[in-house]
Formats: sequence, structure tokens, C-alpha cells
Amino acid sequence: MNKISGAKRTDTASRVIRAKPRAISQAFINPEALISWLPPKGMTGRIIAFEPRQGGSYRLALSYNALDHSTPGKSSEHTDIVSGRFLEIVPDERIVQAVDFESDDAAFSGTMIMTWSLAEVSAGTNVTIICENVPYGISEEDHDEGLKSTLENLANYLE
Repeated sequence: MNKISGAKRTDTASRVIRAKPRAISQAFINPEALISWLPPKGMTGRIIAFEPRQGGSYRLALSYNALDHSTPGKSSEHTDIVSGRFLEIVPDERIVQAVDFESDDAAFSGTMIMTWSLAEVSAGTNVTIICENVPYGISEEDHDEGLKSTLENLANYLE
């Protein structure tokens, strides 16, 4: 929720990746693959728990690589702990997740819904991320940069 207006924010990003929807779907449900491309630039990830099925849950730790990063971690000074649930998995088409950041700061509270849509195009697959109910503690600029970085990582992983 936006601290000032009370409005909920939606952020989006998309990119065409030179890979089939099947390969992208597999990159989501394979934990070793996921943790190699999901963390945005400047972060590394670790899987704590991972059940890649509709109704399944996961827990990830995303840590900053450098100690002098400009944005503090949400769960600790250098780390974001993310708990999520797979609300919907439609192979080769869509993955919908409910995402919560573990934080004592109310600015990061609330469940964000992330929808990853895959649409086959002549050059590969158009991957679109729609993030609804983005916590107001995540700046639009930082989130846009992070989403684009994650899509770039996914492209680098698959292309």
C-alpha cells in the first residue's frame, strides 16, 4: 500500500527471451536453475525450502554481494528472506505466486502477487512479470531495476 495515498501499486516488466516456453517453465521448477537466475544483479540466492507445485510453498534467502549496497535488506541489513506460495502453475503459460517478505518493517508487509506470463513469439517467448500489491517500502525505481535484471539473468541462463 502506498504510504501516502493508500493505493496499491502494480509494477510490470517484460522481455523476449530466445527460448521455448517449456524451457522457461523448467527454469522455474528446477531449484538449482531458479536460484541461479532469479536473484537480481548484486545479489545471490539460497533455497531454504522449495515445493514447485500448485499449492506448494518456497522460502528463499537473497543476500547482497557487497556490504556497501545502497538499499538495505528487508529481513536483515544484507538479506531478504522471501516466503511464497505457488497459487497457479500452468505449464508453458503462467506461474502465479503469493510473495511475502519477512521483515519487522511494516513498509515491506503485505502479500505481493507475482504473475509470470509466457507467450510464444517468433523470436522465442515474451516473458511478462506483473507484481500486484507491491509493498510501499520497495521503491518503484529499485523494483523496476530488479525485475529487469532478473529477466536479463533468465535470458542469459537460457540463451
